[in-house]
Amino acid sequence: MKVSKNAYYHWLRTKDTPYSKTSKMLLKERIKIIFNNSKQIYGSYRVQKQLERENIVYSRSYIALLMKEMNLRSILKKKFTVTTDSNHSFKIAENKLNRDFSSVSLGQKLVSDITYIRVNQQWNYLTTIMDLADRKIIGWSLSEDMTTENTVLKAWICARRNRAINAKCIFHSDRGVQYASNKITSLFSFNRKITQSMSRKGNCWDNAVAESFFKTIKYEWINRFKYTSYNQLYGSIKEYLNWYNTERLHSSLGYCTPLEIELKLKGIINKAA
Repeated sequence: MKVSKNAYYHWLRTKDTPYSKTSKMLLKERIKIIFNNSKQIYGSYRVQKQLERENIVYSRSYIALLMKEMNLRSILKKKFTVTTDSNHSFKIAENKLNRDFSSVSLGQKLVSDITYIRVNQQWNYLTTIMDLADRKIIGWSLSEDMTTENTVLKAWICARRNRAINAKCIFHSDRGVQYASNKITSLFSFNRKITQSMSRKGNCWDNAVAESFFKTIKYEWINRFKYTSYNQLYGSIKEYLNWYNTERLHSSLGYCTPLEIELKLKGIINKAA
């Protein structure tokens, strides 16, 4: 009959329901709300997944068609550049993570990185720490210099306020001078719970999840704006991270949010206790 599977199953679900322009208008309105709540980031795939979570089931191709009719397009992506200063003489930790980015325990595997963001004619530096169990950014700092104190150390203090670590915690990063500095290596070696891990030389895939987060935040948020002050950038990043941690649907989490996975994993721990 030359009918697609999606069209057939959609007909099967709705064949007893009279077609209504009103229902289409309501669906369009809901799509528009989801799109705007996502800060105009979601494409048709994530919009369709959010609708499914609300028990509104339509094919992705139909959602894409409606979004096209409403001229709703996800923001365009821009080029992302990886930058790491590994030209130093500090001792390098062994790659203990070994690209195993899976984790089912909070505080077990943490990954961190630093990226540059332009403010007027100067650079600011964003440092983040992510827990691989729920992909939540548990610690971050924004600084106007690349000192260890204002980058990794501040982000670490923030992370420790927000999350406990377990007895076999791996802290993974690239080989940047801030992570290899005596201040950080001494801090981690003093805490017997933490094993420091670093990527191999010139191999960004060893820290792929942390690199991927910076690609995401720049694609979805930072590259959309021109920042003129530290405070403006700080407020913008804080807004995005709050949304990212609590509302953004993650494909790697089965289209759940980091907050949902965090609560699920905490529930498992409480039941075990």
